[in-house]
Amino acid sequence: MRFLFGSRLRAGMVVALWIVLVGALAGVAPAMDAVENNAAANDPPADSASVHAAQLAAEQFPGSDGLPAIVVVRGDTPAHTDEAVSSITSAIEQLRGEDSTIAGVVTADDGGATTLRSDGGDAQMIIVPVTGEPTDEQFQDSIHRLREVVADASGAAHADVTGPAGIATDTVGVFRSGSLVLLFGTILLVVIILMVIYRSPLLVVTALLGVGVAMRLSETLGALMADAGWFDVSSQTSSIMTVLLFGVGTDYALIIIARYREALATNQDRPTAMITAMRGVRESILSSVSTIVLAMMALLVAASPALRGFGPYLALGVASMGAVAFTFVPALMLLFGGKLFWPSNIAKAASRQPGAIWTRIADLVARSPKAVLVSTLATLLVLSAGLIGYRESFDFISGFRVDTQSEAGQDAIADAFGPGEVAPSTIYVRSTGRITPEEWATVRSELVDTDGVARVGQRPMISDEGNVAAFEVVLTENPYSPEALDRIGPLTEATQRTASSTGIAEPQVLIGGETATTADIRSALNKDTLILVVLVLLIVLTVLAVLLRSVLAPLYLVGTLLLSFTATLGLTTFLSVTVGGDEGIGNRVAVYVFVFLVALGVDYTIFLMSRYRQELATRSPHEALRTALIRSGGVISSAGLILAATFAVLTTQPIRELFQFGLAMAIGILLDTFVVRPLLVPAVVQLLDDTALWPSRPPPLPSGTTTSSRRPQADRN
Repeated sequence: MRFLFGSRLRAGMVVALWIVLVGALAGVAPAMDAVENNAAANDPPADSASVHAAQLAAEQFPGSDGLPAIVVVRGDTPAHTDEAVSSITSAIEQLRGEDSTIAGVVTADDGGATTLRSDGGDAQMIIVPVTGEPTDEQFQDSIHRLREVVADASGAAHADVTGPAGIATDTVGVFRSGSLVLLFGTILLVVIILMVIYRSPLLVVTALLGVGVAMRLSETLGALMADAGWFDVSSQTSSIMTVLLFGVGTDYALIIIARYREALATNQDRPTAMITAMRGVRESILSSVSTIVLAMMALLVAASPALRGFGPYLALGVASMGAVAFTFVPALMLLFGGKLFWPSNIAKAASRQPGAIWTRIADLVARSPKAVLVSTLATLLVLSAGLIGYRESFDFISGFRVDTQSEAGQDAIADAFGPGEVAPSTIYVRSTGRITPEEWATVRSELVDTDGVARVGQRPMISDEGNVAAFEVVLTENPYSPEALDRIGPLTEATQRTASSTGIAEPQVLIGGETATTADIRSALNKDTLILVVLVLLIVLTVLAVLLRSVLAPLYLVGTLLLSFTATLGLTTFLSVTVGGDEGIGNRVAVYVFVFLVALGVDYTIFLMSRYRQELATRSPHEALRTALIRSGGVISSAGLILAATFAVLTTQPIRELFQFGLAMAIGILLDTFVVRPLLVPAVVQLLDDTALWPSRPPPLPSGTTTSSRRPQADRN
């Protein structure tokens, strides 16, 4: 630290080196959006049955692996609909000759009259398989051109392009539409809050430049690593990275600024004061960075790509922010010199005392710790009761918070044909020998009578060697509903039993399609969640044990984190599902909230308890707790307010999962900042007294001195 901050010249060199480093990396790294992979985030694990089904389809039925776009056409009369379908089909065929990704066109007149034409005849579906990756620009362009062609050819009839291909296209588009709003909304919000707190433009600039350098560093390194195939980065991960770095980065800047002001009160030499400040915060910031990075890296144990892909890039971002906080931010503060606190000055900034409200809170905890403990526990338990209405949703299209053509088309299909028609499943039966017409007819007959099956295709596709039969099956429910997902396992088992009893040699049954894929994703998420909960808690317990040199403290501190999480998820469920009418909580929201809330919430525990442990060197446990709460309360509340506000910006996003995640994180951080850390944790520590850090004990007070006589000058008054 003396080498980095020993003089203003050295601080200037540190800032210059950072600018050169970030500029050099930006010159060689590809753009992040050029290496983003949004497809993998929605895939099941590679060893899932649905993945094997897709591989079997590609091997045995080449050309049938395109993702279907469904054009649903509705006219005033059956004749009107027929006329529109004929015109649309001709237009799509012409487009097919120009666009190689359009793999075919299937209409009701191609032998599917009973399935592609509604009972009344006023609605019809046209199936258009589209090849390629749904997140590729070529695929997206093909769907956009398909929609333009359909709109031009439909005349007075109403036509929408939906189905898995349409849904995938709309998903990518909706994600992209919110990125700029997220970035500029976050910047504006942070600037406003920092100006209100510090009323100093240069302090705001310091915090924002620190975040900007860390963001650029992590983006360039992340793009290089993603381009090299080290890990995948999705647009959703990039969105969360934005708010995470703004929140964490300003938190670290606030902690450093607060300690720097304290140090200036006893030493007017700015470099010396900065070194003193950094010594005071290094342990807490390092513990914070370590906890978040380890928690993010814990996601690598997950089998679900949606979870595993989150970890490395976010860990890289927080590690980058930690490096910037330890070097660039304090160096920039020194470089600004005496103007840092303008329009105020160093003397006024150094003499600024903590707010009176934190003195009153500290006195309340000291006076009535049992009452504070009971009231805060009761509040958190009441909020946790909202979990009674908790349910998950795997229907991604229902989570769009803007109107999309795919959702309108899906509703039209459900009304005219039944909800299962939007994404039929395919049951593959593979044998070691040829499957005879009698055998597949028996299997089909049993499938028709299976509970939850709305219809089965008249004739299965048979592979060239005759050993694989593919049955199209439409379920009675929405393909993405929990009820439909629950049917995949029993349907697989029932088909396996039928195939074996029919005499098919060594049958293997696999189910492909959107429902089977989503069921595999759900199964993997459920298993991963249990593993991650245990692993993240072990990480937090270990970091707290090392930081506090205690066995007992990590246990009750983690207990408060768990209670904060259940209260957060309960209130989020109540607001978004019970009151807001959402179909359910996004399937990944709960595990994301747990990992982030525990990893970030423990930051404020670290800041408070680290200061408490430092104060024990010169004070009794009660005085140490009071001083730690007064000194860190204002910083924690400011940091928590900013972090909650940055996550709240996610509620502007047009995706339910991001909205719910942002809402939950904002709620959780505010609870942690204004209920758990200033009230619940101090009440527990107050009641435990000198056993709060067991087996560690407070050092003996020097003989002949009193607590008040050893208070630092900055604490007087």
